[in-house]
Amino acid sequence: MTSQVSSPAEQADGANEAVVGEQRKPSGAKEVRQLDRVIIRFAGDSGDGMQLTGDRFTSETASFGNDLSTLPNFPAEIRAPAGTLPGVSSFQLHFADHDILTPGDAPNVLVAMNPAALRANIEDLPRGAEIIVNTDEFTKRPMAKVGYATSPLEDGSLEAFRVHPVALTSMTIEALKDFGLSRKEAERSKNMFALGLLSWMYHRPTEGTEKFLRTKFARKPQIAEANVAAFRAGWNFGETTEDFAVSYEVAPATSAFPAGTYRNISGNLALSLGLIAAGRQADLPLYLGSYPITPASDILHELSRHKNFGVRTFQAEDEIAGIGAALGAAFGGSLGVTTTSGPGVALKSEAIGLAVSLELPLLIIDIQRGGPSTGLPTKTEQADLLQAMYGRNGEAPVPVIAPKTPGDCFDAAIDAVRIALTYRTPVFLLSDGYLANGSEPWRVPETDELPDLRVQFASGPNHELADGTEVFWPYKRDPKTLARPWAVPGTPGLEHRIGGIEKQDGTGNISYDPANHDFMVRTRQAKIDNIEVPDLEVDDPHGAKTLVLGWGSTFGPISAAVRRLRVEGKPIAQAHLRHLNPFPRNLGEVLKRYEHVVVPEMNLGQLATLIRAKYLVDAISYNQVNGMPFKAEQLATALKEAIDD
Repeated sequence: MTSQVSSPAEQADGANEAVVGEQRKPSGAKEVRQLDRVIIRFAGDSGDGMQLTGDRFTSETASFGNDLSTLPNFPAEIRAPAGTLPGVSSFQLHFADHDILTPGDAPNVLVAMNPAALRANIEDLPRGAEIIVNTDEFTKRPMAKVGYATSPLEDGSLEAFRVHPVALTSMTIEALKDFGLSRKEAERSKNMFALGLLSWMYHRPTEGTEKFLRTKFARKPQIAEANVAAFRAGWNFGETTEDFAVSYEVAPATSAFPAGTYRNISGNLALSLGLIAAGRQADLPLYLGSYPITPASDILHELSRHKNFGVRTFQAEDEIAGIGAALGAAFGGSLGVTTTSGPGVALKSEAIGLAVSLELPLLIIDIQRGGPSTGLPTKTEQADLLQAMYGRNGEAPVPVIAPKTPGDCFDAAIDAVRIALTYRTPVFLLSDGYLANGSEPWRVPETDELPDLRVQFASGPNHELADGTEVFWPYKRDPKTLARPWAVPGTPGLEHRIGGIEKQDGTGNISYDPANHDFMVRTRQAKIDNIEVPDLEVDDPHGAKTLVLGWGSTFGPISAAVRRLRVEGKPIAQAHLRHLNPFPRNLGEVLKRYEHVVVPEMNLGQLATLIRAKYLVDAISYNQVNGMPFKAEQLATALKEAIDD
């Protein structure tokens, strides 16, 4: 879904009227209130379609022009136990008429499809929040499953909230009685009834959802039209029922965005598009060797659709085969990529060390999740940093970069490819489940904004022996980057040895010489240390004494917390790292300017450990490892304590 954002001058002339005009208008008889932002959470069983419901509401919100941020949250099981707390699936969406940074701390609206969904989410709601609850599911057995002795809809326990009891299931069945569906088939559309109701409630466009449903169920037109009918029934219910006396409008956030074409994008989709763009800019075929693993599999799925851009995807039998194939593709002159999550990185570690020894460009994308071992496959964490830095035998340095938002995954992918190709090295890209599944508006870049990534392959001999003979030396390095030549197999005159046993500098012959090994180890380290990365930028408008330093997906919560503190008049500086190996050259100088350095991480202090070791700075570690992203208020409280210390 894309939308155009005009320049400020165009906005003043009503350039967005066409977008607004596409939506259905609620009846003028009801009050319409203007809001600047809303946080909605859809919750139900993993089979209730909450992710689809949230995704459709998000797509229409993006097309309307609001800024937004999402947080999908679902069980690891394909079909978790119905009606239980571990089986609850939810989708949270924060949208606004201004720039926002997180999916929000606490929902203003909860749509609860059953007692488990209510019980699992009620503690997150602030007083006065609205709850739309499916009353058909509040029978004795489902309530007993989650520990309700009496109905919370009747015992007064929800008095702090505005509760809207809606018989979602029975009204959906009634709306679809003429479609000839079984009761079970009709019940499945209750999420579309809920979506229609919320679309009316917040004036969301509807045409895109109806088109989506007809496309999704094109082979089952009866099911498609039943879902459209349920969606419309939910809209009409909101418009006619007396229980919903008010609807809400959240204006487009066009003033928050530079002019351009925007679309809603998730982190994994942005990574996929970034890889395709990098392959085109490098004029190289893109080869993905991958084994499916949550939450990285979407990249394999997406890239498999783009063979027309020179993309080849290989679904391997295991993680080791996946990276082995990608490394082989890099040896053959392709842009080699492998995708995985933490457990897969452990299996790939030997092949990553081989890539270090071969000095071939290879991109390892790690979509981090909760660990160790199988851990929490569908929950987020940032605990693979030390694994990416040191998780190989021997001295095997690898550059590490991390995107900060879903949209930034596109730019991070291109940056990682730039480093891999320029310096002939494997590169780690550390995303995580929060970025992978979350989404935000993203400006589609123009082609001329993308960097030129083309490389020069070795084409002939590069060294002259004492007797005048010209030969090819595979480890004769570029004096600036220390990169060795990239020789495509089969090129006449470029025959050379390759493998994991230590090579002699220059010739590439097998060498057990101690002095040579010492030289090669130090040279490989120097190559990584000398990678050109931008200096760290610091946001410090008030000359603060406290710096909050983050990396990866903590950017949104940290930035939101910093905003809150500055509104309160508390000075605080913020800096965020994309490049984690090597660090920006000015990082040490930046850190020493501040009395306090706070490092929030979704691990037990891995970046803080690296900072303390390298720069001898007593960084304050603030940690969370519960599988969820930080909340802005939580961080603001912790940072306030550091400031006031």
